[in-house]
Amino acid sequence: MITIQSDIKQFRGTHYELGYRQGEELKNSPILKTRHKYWKLKRPRFHIDIPEAKSAIMHFAPKIWDEFEGIADGSKQPLENVLRDFGGYRMEPERSGCSVFVQDEFLVRNYDFQPATYDGRYMVYQPTDSGHAVIGPSSRVTGRMDGMNEHGLAIGYNFTHRKKTKDGFVCYMISRMILELCENVDQAVQLLKEIPHRNAFSYILLDQTGTHYIIEASPRDVTVRQASECTNHFVTQEKENRHHIKESQARLEKINKLKPSMLTPEKAFETFDAKDKGIFSDNYKSWSGTIHTSLYQPRELKAWISLGGNQQPEIFDFQKWLTGIDFQDSTLTGKLETDIPTANMER
Repeated sequence: MITIQSDIKQFRGTHYELGYRQGEELKNSPILKTRHKYWKLKRPRFHIDIPEAKSAIMHFAPKIWDEFEGIADGSKQPLENVLRDFGGYRMEPERSGCSVFVQDEFLVRNYDFQPATYDGRYMVYQPTDSGHAVIGPSSRVTGRMDGMNEHGLAIGYNFTHRKKTKDGFVCYMISRMILELCENVDQAVQLLKEIPHRNAFSYILLDQTGTHYIIEASPRDVTVRQASECTNHFVTQEKENRHHIKESQARLEKINKLKPSMLTPEKAFETFDAKDKGIFSDNYKSWSGTIHTSLYQPRELKAWISLGGNQQPEIFDFQKWLTGIDFQDSTLTGKLETDIPTANMER
């Protein structure tokens, strides 16, 4: 068992300023060292074409390009390296688990993955140049694993497969773009239909009206369905599924069985975070162990999170933060049943 930590990063300013601050922090951080070590062990299965990446990003979210340039300047790294490590375009995300349950008033999810990829950065950012304020854990620094914006739009995503990839954006950058650019579920669905997808993922959306959808997005099609639970296989695009989805189906059945007992945020969070309910997973070496449990309440603008299992959540009042009052805590801590350190821990 190891103790892990997530640093709470709070920032108000332009995207370039945010990027520069992050670049300075990354310069001597284990995160950058971990990414560089990773590429020494595993050659990238993609090529970074800076003009192509810039054109794609500028078309949808030009201010995020400013953030990349800020990271490059702050970290003293070539822009090509920044795009390779943190760009979210033409990247190859690893396989993972994840479970989501959504009701009219909340969205809860388990983020299941391999700890070595976990940033350990909980980002709260209010842009002063363009875009909506967002709260949620980061992925590859610039992306978001899940989150909620100032309008109460919340999102989580679930992996389906990496086969038959095409040029496009990956899940954590798509999540970031949706939160910064969209005010409600309808706008998010429209963006998901327009944006090019690198891999196949489900995106689960909820807004302040209680409207919620599951969007199955692959490089070939984007379909919308209405349900309250989602794991790691498609329901409408069945041909996109992997051959072996029994574990994903079993988790979905477990959520359905437990649904009547998860009608409040407290009970839903407790159920997802409990190690004895069948949703939480300790399978870290197989890229599907639960690292954090998060819950979002769009109407109250509150964000819950805990690291590891059987934990009490930290609850952030995002509405209060938006008035200019910073959170007092600087870190989150938790324990995982593994010896694999997270990306922000010294090896």
